[in-house]
Amino acid sequence: MSIVLNIMLLAVGFVGLIKGADFFVDGSSALARTVKVPGVIIGLTIVAMGTSAPELAVSTSAAIKGANEIALSNVVGSNIFNLLAVLGVCALISSIPIDRAIIKRDFPFSIIVTIGLFIAVSFGMFTGFDFLGTPMLENVGMISRPTGIVLMVVFVAYIAVLIILARKNKTGDDEGKTMPIWKSLLLIIVGLACIIIGGQLVVENAKGIAAAFGMSETLIGLTIVAIGTSLPELVTSIVASRKGENGLAVGNVVGSNIFNIVFILGVSTTIHPIAVNYASVIDLLILVIVSIIVLVFSLTKKISRIEGAVMLLMYAATVVFAIVR
Repeated sequence: MSIVLNIMLLAVGFVGLIKGADFFVDGSSALARTVKVPGVIIGLTIVAMGTSAPELAVSTSAAIKGANEIALSNVVGSNIFNLLAVLGVCALISSIPIDRAIIKRDFPFSIIVTIGLFIAVSFGMFTGFDFLGTPMLENVGMISRPTGIVLMVVFVAYIAVLIILARKNKTGDDEGKTMPIWKSLLLIIVGLACIIIGGQLVVENAKGIAAAFGMSETLIGLTIVAIGTSLPELVTSIVASRKGENGLAVGNVVGSNIFNIVFILGVSTTIHPIAVNYASVIDLLILVIVSIIVLVFSLTKKISRIEGAVMLLMYAATVVFAIVR
């Protein structure tokens, strides 16, 4: 496939992402109001899982094909991009108010599961066994199949808690556009389809362009693929922020990061254990540090434009580090 065709299909993918995100935000926010569920809950579940569909497809496919570096670096790179680039861009558009529940419940949970994964992988690389006693692959660490199952159980428990809390606190937004449930669901489905197709077009053609320039698999996974699969989060959060749906914008990012770690890695490693090299452990450590920094920014209950600019500079630094090493 020629570079010109890659670029043309890349542009088509961007259009699909933008229009799909627009439909998705409208349908999700309308549904939240109709069923009296807080927009932040919709952002943490439906929108987060929908916009993480490209990561799920790429990481699962990579795990099946044995492309372990892409399977893991895609998730880690996507989470770093979500925290620094997505929230950073949204903050530059307008200061982002942070829901108290996200600061007290969801953000800390995201950091805890990330630290847990980092400890599990690091433990395995130095002892030869994971924390469940599964032997590691020779000379490298591994996220084993039992670990993947544990991650999926954690995800199910997390979603169950969100549903229980939503049922106890049915307080939706009264202001804003409402529509029949069937129309909301139709917009969500159409938007999700556009997002997935657009995301895949962007990822595949970005990979083709990157491969033509001789980039390594690790670098492609951490940058091009990670950014490509995170474009739905970026576009959806920007659209949500511009529409004043800040609960969706922030909930989408935090929910996607949780979804990426506990569900996508859970599914991928249950299908096929993922080998982990030292570079990936360093990337996980960077993700933990970045997560804590963004949480500190959020403690003021908003992320300002200045903090957004700092986050974008931090992301640029992580990309430079990935390229230089």
